[in-house]
Amino acid sequence: MHGETADSAPGKPAVSALDGDGGPQICRVCGDKATGYHFNVMTCEGCKGFFRRAIKRNTRLRCPFRKGACEITQKTRRQCQACRLRKCLESGMKKEMIMSDAAVEQRRALIRRKKRERMGTQHLEAKSLTEEQQTMIRELMDAQTKTFDTTFSHFKDFRLPEVLSSGPGIPESLQTPSGEDAAKWSQIREDLCSLKVSLRLRGKDGSVWNYRPQADSSGKEIFSLLPHMADMSTYMFKGIINFAKVISHFRDLPIEDQISLLKGATFELCQLRFNTVFNAETGTWECGRLSYCLEDTAGGFQQLLLEPVLKFHYMLKKLQLHKEEYVLMQAISLFSPDRPGVVQRSVVDQLQERFAIALKAYIECNRPQPAHRFLFLKIMAMLTELRSINAQHTQRLLRIQDIHPFATPLMRELFSITDG
Repeated sequence: MHGETADSAPGKPAVSALDGDGGPQICRVCGDKATGYHFNVMTCEGCKGFFRRAIKRNTRLRCPFRKGACEITQKTRRQCQACRLRKCLESGMKKEMIMSDAAVEQRRALIRRKKRERMGTQHLEAKSLTEEQQTMIRELMDAQTKTFDTTFSHFKDFRLPEVLSSGPGIPESLQTPSGEDAAKWSQIREDLCSLKVSLRLRGKDGSVWNYRPQADSSGKEIFSLLPHMADMSTYMFKGIINFAKVISHFRDLPIEDQISLLKGATFELCQLRFNTVFNAETGTWECGRLSYCLEDTAGGFQQLLLEPVLKFHYMLKKLQLHKEEYVLMQAISLFSPDRPGVVQRSVVDQLQERFAIALKAYIECNRPQPAHRFLFLKIMAMLTELRSINAQHTQRLLRIQDIHPFATPLMRELFSITDG
């Protein structure tokens, strides 16, 4: 009601400061224009505030003029506080309806919260996901659930580094070469050894096995973990292929375009999926019983600056994305019309735009504004950064394959998606 404030006790029915004929009502204390019921009486804002202050001060007021008989009007109400207070009480204003400062602040906070909720509801009503967008997101979430298990419970048949394996060591063909191959081997070390990955495996009996790369630059150091990483890559690639096959829009494309899109996006989708199991506090990818961590060879922030992949994971994790936002990112990455070999570029471009619009709409509907008003732009910037990392990763693997024929079998495993 007009005139109801956080200073008045709750429970009074909403009444407009109008009389039965629609005209304005007057203050029962001074005769000024009333704004509503305050402390049980129809009063103006001035008398409402005066009554609250006078009661809270709790001082004894005395009439300096006519010994408690002053006439209180709009013009004279400031001349005698004692008679004005008397008139307030005689009109029916109640002391017990004055709220404490704490109660006033509590009620004002409640009013602000309800206002925010009301504005939030209006925002959701104004911007909501279309039925088509909801269907797209449900299909993506279903595809993700069917093809990606964050516990990695199905990743079982993998090779371990030599320190954990009872099998033979590295084949002689992969040992450090000499002579003319020495320079090429130096390039291999630069590409593969700039980052060293440590591995922890928890056994079913509760035991823990640890692998840490050696400090030297031998062939064993380079290739001891590479077979295991090839097994992990193959496992992730298969999941991503199955993820794409669940998406109806992907199945509708020609088989040539399906292969081209998968070739181009598989590494990016792997990183997006790995980010969901990345622990930013420990710098570890927690894949069920397996845990992977980059050895800090460069030292703290220097390593973070030197390694784009690590920086990417920290920055993306900082956004604290929902599962729906992760799968929409995967869809946007998968349906990239500029991948080499794509024929129906316009169709793929339209699909990517629809997924991007769905992501923007999802954020607007499910993220508090304005706190997350730039989240969509940040996500799109992360996808651009991921695209750049993908290009660097591909060049590195191709360079290794070209430099050393003896590395080809393991490199082919890492490129297995191109042969599928």
